[in-house]
Amino acid sequence: MLSRRCGVLGDPIAHSLSPVLHRAAYAELGLDWTYDAHRVPAGGLGEFVAGLGPEWRGLSLTMPLKREALPLVDRLTDRARLAGAVNTLVLEDDGTRVGDNTDLPGAAAAIRERTSVPLASAVVLGGGATATSVGLALADLGVRSIVVAVREESRAAETLAALRAHPAEPEVTVEPMSGGRLSADIVVSTIPASAQAPELVGRCAGVPVVFEVLYDPWPTPLAASATDSGRTLVGGLDLLVHQAALQLELFTGRQAPLAVMRDAGEHALAARHAD
Repeated sequence: MLSRRCGVLGDPIAHSLSPVLHRAAYAELGLDWTYDAHRVPAGGLGEFVAGLGPEWRGLSLTMPLKREALPLVDRLTDRARLAGAVNTLVLEDDGTRVGDNTDLPGAAAAIRERTSVPLASAVVLGGGATATSVGLALADLGVRSIVVAVREESRAAETLAALRAHPAEPEVTVEPMSGGRLSADIVVSTIPASAQAPELVGRCAGVPVVFEVLYDPWPTPLAASATDSGRTLVGGLDLLVHQAALQLELFTGRQAPLAVMRDAGEHALAARHAD
């Protein structure tokens, strides 16, 4: 029987916890599969995929490859098409490449795991592929008003277009990263920890739910502020685990052992912080 291979691709990639999560799941499910991290810089995805053998079953894609994958697939799921980004590439046995995006349902599951409060308004910090996916997930959850806060509006054009194309037709506006206090039911940060200046953290202080998509470094300034003030915090590990579980199910056809994957991720992060 052919031993299957999967992996996560991106640049940088050394920090990724995806191998930890997927390997823990394979062990729990008794699967003799491998899953490794591969550094693939922008522009290199096509060559990498072209060189894969029949043992390969799936790829997890992170930055900067999520949009680069679009022309390389034979079929896109509706959610990947809506997001304009692929974070999951399923390699079928007949050679068909299917592009999917588990960030959308993964983000929605991560939010609902931490809070059941109705969400009507949101602020998304950043305008890249992850901002698009989480913004679309918010619209799926019933958010009607989304503000995208960015340094340069032109760099968020694809995100704004995707959010406005959501079937629920949310009101989508854009504003500068700097300014007065933000008012919303939830704020989502897709920006680096180094960009979370005290001024920005202060702007978000009145928002009751904080979704920080990063998991390393942890805690970020925004995550620390949310914890210190007793607000609801959805973390990057929450998102990673839920979207990885969905990827694993697409790759293997088996139900993902969510608790095992989360436990493996938590232990790996704790070990990093102990070093």
